Amino acid sequence: MKHRFAPRRAGGDGAIGRLVRDLQPASLLAEVQRVWPEAVGAALAARATPTAARDGVVTVTCESAVWAHELTLMSGELVGLLSARLGAGTVRELRCSATPGRAWVRPG
Repeated sequence: MKHRFAPRRAGGDGAIGRLVRDLQPASLLAEVQRVWPEAVGAALAARATPTAARDGVVTVTCESAVWAHELTLMSGELVGLLSARLGAGTVRELRCSATPGRAWVRPG
């Protein structure tokens, strides 16, 4: 009688997970987007997403001006959380903006 193995996940540490990691662009924006939900939490990540990065300055687009203002107030803490995951000095500053008048598309 043959032994049946339980199904395995396609992502994670398997071949598909390695392929996804290998195909990701090697840029600051890609790295920030990868760690953003884990660094800032699901509630904040559902309302704001990193959309640009240059020279350590990350632009975060928020669903409203209120959220952009809140993230601006929290930017020092958020830079620290991102730096803890990406290395000190990787992210120097957050710039937050809103998308008024446009439908907000939640990532994921």
